[in-house]
Amino acid sequence: MQVRSIFLSDIHLGTRGCQADRLLDFLRDYESEQLYLIGDIIDFWSMNRGIHWTAAQNTVVQKILRRARHGQKVMLIPGNHDEAMREYDGVSFGDILVRREHIHVTADGRRFLLLHGDEFDQVTRYHRWLAILGDVGYNLLVRLNASLSRLRRALRRPGYWSLAGYAKSRVKRAVSFIFDFEDSVIHAVRERGLDGVICGHIHNAALRQVDGLTYINCGDWVDSCTAIVEHLDGTLELIRAWQPAIAPANARLTEIAVVPAPTLDHIPELNPLLGRQTTQL
Repeated sequence: MQVRSIFLSDIHLGTRGCQADRLLDFLRDYESEQLYLIGDIIDFWSMNRGIHWTAAQNTVVQKILRRARHGQKVMLIPGNHDEAMREYDGVSFGDILVRREHIHVTADGRRFLLLHGDEFDQVTRYHRWLAILGDVGYNLLVRLNASLSRLRRALRRPGYWSLAGYAKSRVKRAVSFIFDFEDSVIHAVRERGLDGVICGHIHNAALRQVDGLTYINCGDWVDSCTAIVEHLDGTLELIRAWQPAIAPANARLTEIAVVPAPTLDHIPELNPLLGRQTTQL
């Protein structure tokens, strides 16, 4: 399918939890004029503890580089897990432009702030050790979830069930954190006179109206496997890759889904890596 823009965040390349095969299916199904990578694309935090780099993850990197070489506009907006790239704001590597944030104008004229979002996370900003501890715990849940998924397949249980997602939905403190994060982001967007925001960071995909503004979170490719696409008419759609595909509705806000579906070598952090339901609005 040809779309105008694709927005991805929290891929976490270099970790066991990265669902690179699912992402490759998605990239095969969608071609775009613009590709925005909104933070935590390569997980340097986890790679400091140990690198898990698969052939599929390497293919993801090569596909992104190939798209950039073939004229697609590719922009990287670093997050906290790949924050080493933030010092290269305004620099292009292999036709991939690095920006700390960006204003994206949709085909129908709406202006969206693109940023990862960790600056609105008080734990990440002021208690880094606690953020890293939480990251270790989240990775443990993801690894346990892989074992549970194998068990569900052996028992012929349909669909996908996320242990990490279930934990987040059941822990009141986690739910409160998500709402506080969204409120902070919306407040910042309102102060800048924009129409909405497209971010990532909290691994909680969303596309909805909040007090007249549009809040969009890309989700992640560790747990939920979600992305945002902008269609040629400016309609924004949240793709949930775990769900079966059905035809999109002609509505501004609806639920559907799909399934399969620069040279960077002088940056020290990247040296080991090289060469080796949807919603519409």
